[in-house]
Amino acid sequence: MLASLLIVFREVLEAGLIVGIVLAATEGIARRARYIAGGIGAGLLGAGTLALFAGQISNAFSGNGQEILSASVLCIAVVMLGWHNIWMARHGRELAAEMKALGHDVRSGHKSLMAMAVVVAVAVLREGGEVVLFLYGVAVSTHTGFLAMFTGGVLGILAGAFTSWLLYKGLVAIPLHRLFAVTTLLVSLLAAGMAGQAAALLAGDDIIPTWGFQIWDTSWLVSDGSMLGRALKALIGYSDRPMGVQLVAWAATLAVLLSAGHLVRRQPGRAPAASGRRLSRAS
Repeated sequence: MLASLLIVFREVLEAGLIVGIVLAATEGIARRARYIAGGIGAGLLGAGTLALFAGQISNAFSGNGQEILSASVLCIAVVMLGWHNIWMARHGRELAAEMKALGHDVRSGHKSLMAMAVVVAVAVLREGGEVVLFLYGVAVSTHTGFLAMFTGGVLGILAGAFTSWLLYKGLVAIPLHRLFAVTTLLVSLLAAGMAGQAAALLAGDDIIPTWGFQIWDTSWLVSDGSMLGRALKALIGYSDRPMGVQLVAWAATLAVLLSAGHLVRRQPGRAPAASGRRLSRAS
């Protein structure tokens, strides 16, 4: 039971950290709940499908196919996160301006929310898939009973969800006019971390150059396998022994997103609509 509890808690926490940041980043955009819920549902559906065919999929991806698939999924998430940051750089000031009704695309935020829904689905699918494969391995190797694994899994879900909720509540406690700046930085770090992880996966299979192995070793301080290390990996792409290409991908992605956001914010904004209706802070 303890093994399944720890595995599920760790993976739920990683996905929950991303979902919490996405929820905070879309604070003030109407109808965000249905998009985020849809992303979670899509991710769970994918993880459920993976659970049905865990053995076959594990064998099918026994070579480098799993790494390539994971890297592709991460790259999609990076693009979606970048799109959201650019959208928020354009409309964030309007959303924060006393939360007045501004324009249809700002009120609905459909373009940004669809990108965020994809990111949520990717996060849930990735972590849910890891849960399925890890628990499948535990069940096969230890012959743990279904009831013990189920109990541990439920406790892990509750603990991971509660920890993620605490993060979200801490973020939304920030005044709205500062929340956009904070979440923009967090989303940029998320994207940079995912880009670094994708580069590491591809370099590990010799698809792209490594540009050096183990540029540093901080495993003595924070190990990749520790709870703190896993959380930092989910948030900023931390690695205790990074490759050179991993660091380059991380820094380049972060620089591009922050620079693009700065350039977009410098462009003249559109005038608010005349309507006096208030924009709902839907959750």
